Amino acid sequence: MVECSRCPRLRAHCRAVAREKRKAFAAETYWGKPVPAFGDPDAALVVVGLAPAAHGANRTGRMFTGDRSGKWLYRALHKAGFANQPDSRSIHDGLKLQGAIVTAAARCAPPGNKPTPRELANCSEYLNWEIARLANARVYLALGKIAFDRAYALLKARGLTLPARARPKFAHGARVELGGGRWLLASYHPSQQNTFTGKLTERMFDSVFREARNLIRKAA
Repeated sequence: MVECSRCPRLRAHCRAVAREKRKAFAAETYWGKPVPAFGDPDAALVVVGLAPAAHGANRTGRMFTGDRSGKWLYRALHKAGFANQPDSRSIHDGLKLQGAIVTAAARCAPPGNKPTPRELANCSEYLNWEIARLANARVYLALGKIAFDRAYALLKARGLTLPARARPKFAHGARVELGGGRWLLASYHPSQQNTFTGKLTERMFDSVFREARNLIRKAA
């Protein structure tokens, strides 16, 4: 996956960002490649984001690391008992996840944080591969509508969803029962657009992770 070159637009953008850099990170060597999942291979909780941030994961090489969205995510994971510390600054910061893994619908940082439908389709193989191998997964938590729709489609294709009359609609706090004691949860993405405007509050975000923890305990 790290060597993937299926999306020329995304690869060109990641390389350009890594070359030009942001002034605050001028002395750093950017990762500039597709970003792999991060966390526990025996995870019960699978967090699915949208894509790496240009100066976040595209810089550090670890999902949701080095940006404001990551501060929200790992703080919530820590509060819920899935992370050993509340922040994620670099791959050398000692962060470890227990019972959780963080991945994304797209693995390359897209211009404007907007991957195209074709680019998302190109990346589906990697998320599908992870879903197939995360045998202990009980809760899939999607951050944002794109991640929610992509996760549901892949889970359905693998036969992990229950029969439904209609495709579930994305909403913060939405809960979709899957087959075999599994669940798909939804949250607004902890982007600055949502957190700065108050669309997503810390209390709202934490409540979704508490729900995930409770569902995992019930399934144990």
